[in-house]
Amino acid sequence: MIAGKSILLVVTGGIAAYKSLELIRRLRDSGAFVRAILTKSGAEFVTPLSVSALTGEKTFVELFSLTDETEIGHIQLSRQSDLIVVAPASADFMAKMAHGRADDLASTVMLATDKDVLLAPAMNVRMWDHPATQENLATLLQRGIGIVGPNEGSMACGEFGLGRMSEPSEILAAIEDYFTPKDTPLSGLKALVTAGPTHEALDPVRYIANHSSGKQGYAIAQALRSLGADVTLVSGPTQLSPPEGINRVSVTSAREMLSACQEALPADIAICAAAVADWRVAEQSNQKIKKTSGEDTPTLSFVQNPDILATLAKQGPKRPGLVVGFAAETENVESNAKSKRKRKGCDWILANDVSPETETFGGDTNTLFLIDETGTDRWTKMTKDAAAEKLSRRIADKLKLNT
Repeated sequence: MIAGKSILLVVTGGIAAYKSLELIRRLRDSGAFVRAILTKSGAEFVTPLSVSALTGEKTFVELFSLTDETEIGHIQLSRQSDLIVVAPASADFMAKMAHGRADDLASTVMLATDKDVLLAPAMNVRMWDHPATQENLATLLQRGIGIVGPNEGSMACGEFGLGRMSEPSEILAAIEDYFTPKDTPLSGLKALVTAGPTHEALDPVRYIANHSSGKQGYAIAQALRSLGADVTLVSGPTQLSPPEGINRVSVTSAREMLSACQEALPADIAICAAAVADWRVAEQSNQKIKKTSGEDTPTLSFVQNPDILATLAKQGPKRPGLVVGFAAETENVESNAKSKRKRKGCDWILANDVSPETETFGGDTNTLFLIDETGTDRWTKMTKDAAAEKLSRRIADKLKLNT
């Protein structure tokens, strides 16, 4: 699978650098050609000689090396590979990549390359959890950088948590997966997915919301992307990281979500998985509503929010070819969903029971009923990732039949 492929391995500083030697051995055993760059901090843990002994090639260390620049040059080094793998990827090196710094050979190569990159992060759990690292990670993911790991476990510093570099076997599997031809039946198609709750402000401090985590919508966006679709994810407030390779548009209210959806049109597929608030206050207070003395409580007047699913289903020439909605119900799930499908004018409805005992909101599993023009298909309880994959495959089959 990776035989004959050229891998450029970047080894940065950290105790996990010793695992890079095993990774090189496994890559060579699989038939890959490996060149390596060793950073100054990486050389504190493994030597250029040990790396070269395993790659069978010169190990590159210095940016301003007349010999190295004469033989190959850092620009060519960055481009004469099929994939660049950074293992371990330290917090400092991820920061350099995110901010475009180029103060050594490794970071200069990363800035000069036009090849795909796979990172295997390794660092202390507190460093991994730090907002700066997470912001850098989000930036790199948005640029299409691949990530494998990190894993959870005991660390050399004596702490326990996320931050251990993935094992060489796991990194090798990720590299093999990269070179495996992908099944992309949705290639060339545009998909619009909504996810998460909306927050409807009462005043500058308070808002109306619901318990949606956004997990199902994010999983659907990722599954569609895996099948080749160009995906725009319009997301209400969540704690989730944006899926790799997806354009996420963050919104707060239902009106903002509708506007973002309309801006994303035209699209071939629209999946409305967001739990949009049905109502908002008629008049939002510009100041915090104060609690008064006595028994008096404020009276709030509500108006309906725009119906995003129905609006997308009635877009005329801009209507997506397949419009899919969700019906979150606490009773009479199937019958209520069938009525909703007719009322909204969408093609499919996925109905799910969100009563508290199901733990669907915020949980990792879902039990769905797919309702279309032919009837109801009852799905067994499964993870939200599995449900997303099943739905995406169903969409691909449907669109294939229509072509």
